[in-house]
Amino acid sequence: MIVIGERINSSRKRIAPAVDNLDAGFILNEAGMQLDAGADYVDVNAGMFGEREPELLCWLVRTIQEKYDCRLSLDSPNPKAIEPALKLHKGKALINSISLEKARFDSLMPLVRDYGTDVIAMCADDNGMPTDLQSKLRLAGELVEKLTANGIPLENIYIDPLVHPVATDHTYATIVLEALVRIMNQFKGVHTVIGLSNVSYGLPFRFLINQMFLVLAMDRGLDAAILDPTDKRLMANLITTRTLLGQD
Repeated sequence: MIVIGERINSSRKRIAPAVDNLDAGFILNEAGMQLDAGADYVDVNAGMFGEREPELLCWLVRTIQEKYDCRLSLDSPNPKAIEPALKLHKGKALINSISLEKARFDSLMPLVRDYGTDVIAMCADDNGMPTDLQSKLRLAGELVEKLTANGIPLENIYIDPLVHPVATDHTYATIVLEALVRIMNQFKGVHTVIGLSNVSYGLPFRFLINQMFLVLAMDRGLDAAILDPTDKRLMANLITTRTLLGQD
């Protein structure tokens, strides 16, 4: 199970001022906590800062990798921010994320190919982010086809079927669970990934919903998730589920 630590995101109230003020101590503490808790990647996002995003994303990469020997998930659709960050990144990065939106795909695809990165591929296109199963599966197939046609190995691809809040429609979680089964069965060697906390948006006791959804998703074949690894109960559930599924 691949854990992508989600905490260093400029949309979070405690993170934004630390990034804005280049507070290395704060950022390193956030990165260290996630790595100590079991993160395989640390996600870094500076998207809230507009024109400063390239500068700040590079600062995050440089700051974290100067102290920690770890891989980073570069969280941006902006190639002007992603490419300079890739030039600084030590080792194999993860780009978060590409989609079938034409402008996004055309601008990021050369970076994924030329830098040999892993990539999160979202089931979305210029018509939006579908919520029904068949559309998710169709887009997943198109993503795999287009990425592999550009020379991207299946093992570098992380298909994200896109989790929508069950507060909006109670069937959204089961649709994603079924999509995970179908994708993992159809494309042997590809990864699947979800942004875990999206499922609970707008509901009380979100941590409980996230914890249970992770267990269900792992049972359906999920092998990567963007989550908060400092949630000890969540990580305990993850480790226990891996054991029960014979993956430990």
